[in-house]
Amino acid sequence: MTLTGLSRRRFIGAASSAAAAATLIDVGGARTAVAATGQGHQPHAWKGNKSRNGWPVLTQAPSHRIEGSSRKVRLAEGDASVILLHVARRFHYEIDSLRAGDVHGWTADADVTQPYESNYLSGSALAIRPLCYPSGSKGNFYPNELVVIRDILSELDGTVAWGGDFATPKESHFELTLRPGHPRLKGVARKIQGWQTGPGNHGAGATDAFDPRRRKAARAFERRTAN
Repeated sequence: MTLTGLSRRRFIGAASSAAAAATLIDVGGARTAVAATGQGHQPHAWKGNKSRNGWPVLTQAPSHRIEGSSRKVRLAEGDASVILLHVARRFHYEIDSLRAGDVHGWTADADVTQPYESNYLSGSALAIRPLCYPSGSKGNFYPNELVVIRDILSELDGTVAWGGDFATPKESHFELTLRPGHPRLKGVARKIQGWQTGPGNHGAGATDAFDPRRRKAARAFERRTAN
C-alpha cells in the first residue's frame, strides 16, 4: 500500500481513529517504525557530527515560544530559530492553529528513516503535525494551504526547503538549506527580525499569500527551484 497521493481528508480520518500513527514495534530484535496505514520504514542511527544540511549536531537546544500560540519548539539558537519560528508562526496564523504536540524540533534521538530527518538533531529543521503528514505521504494539504506554503518558501528566498518537494516526501517537514553563517541565511533572518520590530504591517499574521503579486512571485520561485 502506498501513501503517495493519499488525500488529506482520507488520511486524517484514518489517523484520528488510530492514535498510534507512528508506533514503534520490535520485530526479531529490530526497531521498525510502522504507520497506522501499515507502511513501515527501517530506522537507522545517524552517525555524523553534522546533520544532512551541514549544521552541527547538538547535545541540547533551547526552547522557543511560537508567537501567537502557547506552543514551544526546541531549535538551534540564532538564525535557525528566527527563520524556522517564522515558518511555524505563518502556519499557525494562515493554515491552522497549532495544538499541543503539533510542532517537533530538535531531538537527541539519532534514529532516522530518511537522511533529511538528521536535521532535527542539529535543531535546523522542524516538523509540524508529523503524525498527520508522515514520511511517504503526499497530497495532504488543500490547494489554499499549498498557496501559503509556497508563499512562505518564496518569502524566505530558498533558505528553507519543504519536505513535500522531496523524492520521499514528508509534508510536515521544513528544514534550513544553507550552512550556518551563510550571507543569505543571515540576510533573511535580519529581514524577519525587522518585521518583528517594525510597525506590524509585515511578516506572520499580516501577510496576504493570495495577493496577485505574491502569488506570481511564489510561482516563479517554485519554477526556478524545481529545475
